[in-house]
This record gives sequence, structure tokens and C-alpha cells, in this order.
Amino acid sequence: MPKYTVQRSIVIRAPIETVFDTVVDYSTWTRWSPWLGIDRNAVVKVSDDPKSVHSVYHWNGDLVGHGEIEHFNLERPTLIEDQIRFFKPFRSRSGVSFILRSVDDGTQITWQMDGRLPWLLFWMQSNMEAYIGMDYERGLKMLAELIETGQVLSQTHVIGVEQTAAQDVYGVAGSCPTDDVGPAMSEAFAKVNSAFSSAGLSVDGRMLSIYHPCDLKKRQFHFTSGYSVNPDSPLPDGLVHCRLPPGRTLHIRHTGRYENLGNAWSGAHQYARYKKLKLAHRDAWEVYANSPDDTPLADLVTNIFLPLK
Repeated sequence: MPKYTVQRSIVIRAPIETVFDTVVDYSTWTRWSPWLGIDRNAVVKVSDDPKSVHSVYHWNGDLVGHGEIEHFNLERPTLIEDQIRFFKPFRSRSGVSFILRSVDDGTQITWQMDGRLPWLLFWMQSNMEAYIGMDYERGLKMLAELIETGQVLSQTHVIGVEQTAAQDVYGVAGSCPTDDVGPAMSEAFAKVNSAFSSAGLSVDGRMLSIYHPCDLKKRQFHFTSGYSVNPDSPLPDGLVHCRLPPGRTLHIRHTGRYENLGNAWSGAHQYARYKKLKLAHRDAWEVYANSPDDTPLADLVTNIFLPLK
């Protein structure tokens, strides 16, 4: 059977015992799971003792599928070894481990999966590392947020399929690794605001970022960040003009920190697969309904639009 390995790490600003005790306790997993956000009707069951050898975390949902994970070996505070069993959409078993070590800033935790695919799904092997890896990155960010702050500021809501009008956008085009999207966009918006100011134009349109089609396996994003405009307005020096065509879109809303926006994007793709919505190979975009300059992080609203065929 085709094999694959996924491994991601993060440093959490907390003692190693605190990190271990959180991860080993299955009752905490619904708060930092990278998969459950979009599937509010998923049923999760946890063993009465959720943090010992042979404890089980079981899930069943339309969007997240059906499966369970079980503790097999616990070596406090450095190692958790589990077995994950998927029943639906396909049957498989994989080894999952969490490896912890103390570092100067707190605790480094590494989340690893060693898996096998059914023969009929051999064609997915090259994609597993990239897509599961992004899930693990999102989960580790939320785990760190939970441990460091006591909460995870991320809520995803399905608004539905809509007809959107054409939009003209003036902005800055950029490209960056997936880990650097936030800082890269902040820099792009600073340039956009400066260009609008120099041109004597007011920023009164919607603030948005357009994601251009790319190969996520290369872990590189191509984007344009800027403002919706009247196309009759002069194009400021240093900016580019993008036009989003009219059409059907899947609208997903995220409330919470921008660092957790990946939850909504992943959830949007989960929902589209479940509903058998065919995505168009065109630019997708996110619109920022408010600003972190005057809005608490918990109340930041971002609307995401995926174009449909």
C-alpha cells in the first residue's frame, strides 16, 4: 500500500508538562481540532477517562467523515503515540505521534503521521503530505492559542451559494510562502494605502485580498491585496488592476483572528466536496468587514468567496 509521512512542529510558550497534559486529554481536542470547525453537526464521543492508554476519541460527521483515534503509548511528558482509524470516506489505519521537548521559549511539539493509503487511492499519495500538513499547521496554531490564551478565536459559518457582481480592484500583487501570508499582506496593504494617498484618492471601497490559482504543494501563494474601486478612477502608480468577473460563488464567513483564516478556507473546500459543488479554476478572494485597528480580535469578520462553475 502507498505510504506517506507528514510532520509539522510549533513552539508553544508553556511548560512541557502543560502542553503534554492538554494534548493527551481527548476532551480538549474539539477546541483545537483543525477539522471540526465547518461541521457543527458532527458527533464526537470521548472515553470516560480521556487521557490514559486505550482512551478513544471518536467522530462521525457528514463533512469530516467517520473515524477514531486511540492512545497506545504515553510517556509523560515527552511522547504520545496513537493509532488513527478511518472508516469513512475510506478505511485505513495510521500511526500518529506527538513528540515534545523543552526549548528556551517553552515547548516544541511535533505532530507526525505515518500512514498508508488503499491501493485504489494511490494517486492521492503526492497530495497527502501537503494537505494533511496544512491541517496539522492549523491545528498546532490553535493548540498554541488555546494553551497560551485559554481560548481559540475562530468560528466558521456557511452563508451559502450566491451570485456575486463583477468587481474591480486596485492593489499590490505579491507572492510568498504559505507561512508568510499575514506579514506579506500587511506589507502589501501599507503600499496600497501609500499609493492611494499619493494619488489623492480616498480609500472607501471594500478591503480585500485575491488569491490567484497556484499549486499548494509548492507552499507558495500568489495574491493581490487592495480595494474595490470604480474602474473609471485613475490607477495609482505602483498598483495593478484586477477584475473579478460576475458569477456563482460559495460564501463562507470567518469570525476571529486572521491567523486562523485557514480554518475557513479549508472548511469551504470541505463543504464544496460534500455538496458536490464544482469549483472554478479562477481567482478566489476574501473581504475584510472590519479592521484590527479598532476591532477586538474575537470580532474580526472575514468573508470568503470561492468561484463555482
